Amino acid sequence: MDVFAQATAQIHGTVQDMSGAAISGAAVKATQAETGLARSTASDADGNYVLTNLPLGPYSIEVSKAGFSTAVQSGIVLQVSSDPAVPVTLKLGNVSERIEVEANTTQVETTQVGVGSVIEAQRILDLPLNGRQPTDLITLNGVAVQTGSSPAYGMRAGVSIAVAGGTSYSVQYNLDGAFHVEVWSGTNLPLPFPDSLQEFKLVTSTQDASSGGHSSASVNAVTKSGTNSFHGDAFEFFRNSALNGRDFFASGSDQLKRNQFGGVLGGPVKKDKLFFFVGYQGTLTRQTANSSVAFIPTPKMQTGDFS
Repeated sequence: MDVFAQATAQIHGTVQDMSGAAISGAAVKATQAETGLARSTASDADGNYVLTNLPLGPYSIEVSKAGFSTAVQSGIVLQVSSDPAVPVTLKLGNVSERIEVEANTTQVETTQVGVGSVIEAQRILDLPLNGRQPTDLITLNGVAVQTGSSPAYGMRAGVSIAVAGGTSYSVQYNLDGAFHVEVWSGTNLPLPFPDSLQEFKLVTSTQDASSGGHSSASVNAVTKSGTNSFHGDAFEFFRNSALNGRDFFASGSDQLKRNQFGGVLGGPVKKDKLFFFVGYQGTLTRQTANSSVAFIPTPKMQTGDFS
């Protein structure tokens, strides 16, 4: 299995004092707000630091150094394969003093050259989807169009999407960092149902090597995970002949009966250490077979007698 570093993100920045001089050896700790996960590093001789392979979600960064007050920045939200710059300025003071600030809600990417758009969990759930197929949301990007269903054998839930004038076989799909393309047709494998997805990102234009081996675009999807609090939902989508509209020329209403149901649940197994997340979606479809009428020619008609 080919694996790409796309299911995580990283943070980088520079630690300096009020005069703009670099501070080396400062302790930098990033903490994920939902799980309590903490990663630490130290600034180098030029004051630079990098924290890699961070799970997605909201973070706070704490920076401390002897002779300076401790600086804390919260409100840093990491999205799939993002790399925001978070510079930190330390003030002279006691290390036990804490100066807390809220990070900018919009963080500028300075290390990636591709053009990307992230579709987060709230939009995945709120926007209408035909058959609850998350890949339909890729077309929210102005350069993506759906070209039909995937021909992948046994994978009829897939779709074919062309991006920026390319073919449907020129889009790379990754799920939680793993290659997610049907190898025979080159199109996508189905993504998990909307309630189990955290977000996905469509990258077009110039791409880096981590995006994969396709030329038009890459789609990097990430599933949800458990946190320190229990969370979940249940859903049921239902339609039948009583709810279906009747075509004006039809003799009766559509007899399609369709139930799509399921739910998700996540939470802690051991706080700050181990988490779980499970989900299920089932679909039941019942439809009356279409009646057909065939006219068979009589023996006289077969000889040319249509009287």
